[in-house]
Amino acid sequence: MKILSTILLAGAALAGGVAAATAADKTEISVSRFFGACEADYGNVTDVAKANGECGIITALINKFNADSPTTHVKVDIVEWPGYDQLTARIRSGEPPTISVMHEAVISDYSSRGLLEPLDKGFKAVGVDTADFTGAAKAGVTKDGQIYALPFDTHTWLWHVNLNLFKQAGLVDASGNAILPKSADELLAQAKQFKEKTGKPYFVSTLANEKAFYYRTFETLLYQQNSNFFADPTKISLVTPEAKTALTLLKTIFDKDYTTKNEDYAASVAGFSNGEGGVFICGTWLVNSYDEEAKKPGVALSNGYAVAPFPQLYPGSPKVWADGHSWVILKANLTDAQRKSAYEFLKFLWDNDFQWSRTGHLPTSQKILTSAEFMALPFRKVLSPLAQNGTALPAGVKRQFGAQDMEGEEIAAAMRGDKSIDDALASAQDRINTLLANAK
Repeated sequence: MKILSTILLAGAALAGGVAAATAADKTEISVSRFFGACEADYGNVTDVAKANGECGIITALINKFNADSPTTHVKVDIVEWPGYDQLTARIRSGEPPTISVMHEAVISDYSSRGLLEPLDKGFKAVGVDTADFTGAAKAGVTKDGQIYALPFDTHTWLWHVNLNLFKQAGLVDASGNAILPKSADELLAQAKQFKEKTGKPYFVSTLANEKAFYYRTFETLLYQQNSNFFADPTKISLVTPEAKTALTLLKTIFDKDYTTKNEDYAASVAGFSNGEGGVFICGTWLVNSYDEEAKKPGVALSNGYAVAPFPQLYPGSPKVWADGHSWVILKANLTDAQRKSAYEFLKFLWDNDFQWSRTGHLPTSQKILTSAEFMALPFRKVLSPLAQNGTALPAGVKRQFGAQDMEGEEIAAAMRGDKSIDDALASAQDRINTLLANAK
C-alpha cells in the first residue's frame, strides 16, 4: 500500500510538473480593458453563452481564450473608464500593454503620434477579413489610409423605455407598444402628461459627475437638424440656430423637472431599473442587462421593457451620435512570439463578435449584422437601422474626447442656468477651437 501511494504521489507530481511547464511555455501578452470587474460572477466562466452584460461577456471571452489557446495567455489589466490617462502614463513609462481597448474617436490621437501598430498585414495573415467590416467600423478604425484597430462594435444612443409606466401614463398603443414622440413639441407634451399621470419625471438622466450624456444627446439633436457643425475638422461651429434650438429643448426639459437630477451614471442606471422614470437615454450596452432584468418577477421592469433608437424629433435626419469600441496593438519592442499571440487574440475576438453583440452593441461584421442569429436577439430588428444612422465625428477631428468634454461642460452649465444658452454655446465653440488649434 505504501509503495502504491508513493507511485501515485510521484505520478501526481509529474503531472503537475507537466501542467506547469505547459503554462510556462505559453507566450504572455497583456490586455488593458475597461467594462468593469465581475470576477465573483464570471471569473471561472468559459461558456460565453452563459455570460451577460459587457463585463460578463468580455470576462468569459478572455477566460475561454486562455483555456483554449495552446500558445498564448492573456494577462488582463482592468482600468476605470475611459482609461486613457492610465494608458498614456504606461506609454510614457515605456511599459504599454500589448493590446488595449480604445474608442474609435481616440484612435487618431494615438496613431498620429506613431504609438499604434498598423494592422492591415497582420489581419491578412491571420484571416481577419477587413472587407467584412461594416461601413461605420471601417471608417472608425481607418486613419490616413491604414487600419489601426480591430473594430469590436458600434455603440450609439437609445431610448430605454419602461412600458409599465408608459401604460400608466396612457402612452401605449392598442398593441401595448410605446408611443414615442415625433417632434420636440410632442416630446414636451408627453413629458407633461407622463408627470401628471405617474408623478414621476419622463426621463432618467445621468447629469451628475458626467459629461457624456450632455454632448451625446446634444450632438444627436444637431445631427437631426442636418447641422454640419464640423464641416471643417479643425474647428467647430456651435453659434448657430440649430445649436440654440437643441440646447433650448434640453434646458426646457431640465427647468420643467421632466428629468431626474443629481444622479451619476451608477445611480441613473439603477434608477431606471427601479422605475424612477419612463425613459433612460443611454447606450446600446445596457440592452442585454435590462432585458434580463425584465424577465424577473416583481421588479419595476417586469415584462415591461422596450428599447428604440433615439426618436427623430426634427425633420432633417434620423442620425444619432455613435462611436465604437476597438482593440489596438501598442507600438513596443514585441518579440515575434508576442506579436503572433497578439494577432491570435484579435482574430479570436473577431470570430466571437456575435457573442459581444449580445450586449446590445451593433456588430462590426456585415455577415453577423445581417444574420438570422443576430436578428433573433431581442429588439435587433428595431435597432439594426442604427448601423446606418449612427454617426461619429469626422475622422479628421483631433482630440475628440477632450473637445466633447468641453462641449458637455458648457451644455451642462446652460441646462443648470449657470450660463445663458448663447454664452454657453459661444464658450464651447471658443474653448474647443482653441484646443483644436493647438492639436498636433
